[in-house]
Amino acid sequence: MFEPVHAAAERILGAYASGVPCEPVRDLIEGPEQAYAVQDRVTDHWERQGRRLTGRKIGLTSAAVQRQLGVGSPDFGMLFADMAVPDGAEIPAGAVLQAKAEAEVALVLERDLLHERHTAADLIRATAFALPAIEVVGSRIRDWDISLADTVADNASSGMYVLGNRPVRLEDADLRLCGMVLERRGEQVSTGTGAACLGHPLNAALWLADTLVRVGRPLRAGDTVLTGALGPMVAAVPGDVLEARVEGLGDVRVAFAKEGS
Repeated sequence: MFEPVHAAAERILGAYASGVPCEPVRDLIEGPEQAYAVQDRVTDHWERQGRRLTGRKIGLTSAAVQRQLGVGSPDFGMLFADMAVPDGAEIPAGAVLQAKAEAEVALVLERDLLHERHTAADLIRATAFALPAIEVVGSRIRDWDISLADTVADNASSGMYVLGNRPVRLEDADLRLCGMVLERRGEQVSTGTGAACLGHPLNAALWLADTLVRVGRPLRAGDTVLTGALGPMVAAVPGDVLEARVEGLGDVRVAFAKEGS
């Protein structure tokens, strides 16, 4: 497994280094196991370079996207400290390859999640608060020509993320029924609800907690979890200003710098 995993990781790291999207890696690897092995290799590379792991993101929480990629469960990727953008700040042009954006619910943990199988009560007790979030996804794969293997290997198509600044305790928000509106300079471009995320954002987080224990990378106190999109993702181009409002959690905003600025 070493050679194809190594080759796929080098292809993805080359796209990071050059700022030019690469060809898909599905021609090099087979199945989710090898794809996650590529993700691990790339993660290890970044940690050796000094990047600090601060949480995880969940992808493929939409039933429609799962059907499109022929899978029956979500996937996950790593969040690093330098991927976090302050609320209302501007992302430099080119910082995320082929950027798109989606609104989500973020959870911030105050306890480790170490059980092989967690209950909803375990997760609720472990969660300090929730925040609205905009995930700016990106792909190192040219033209978003991705299969499951490509997106998993490419850190679940992670880019950057923005968190709101007003923490809300879980008992003060209905995450299943909360409505979401994402606007581009005041124009509505995406809508959804918490139920669009595996029926409830906590369902997605439970899946993640159990999965990460099995693979030896459990969630820890202080981790941020992006639980998955509440509605369709939208393209993000230089000059855009996007604002998401999630009922019960408040709003969050991000701008995208123009080329050359």
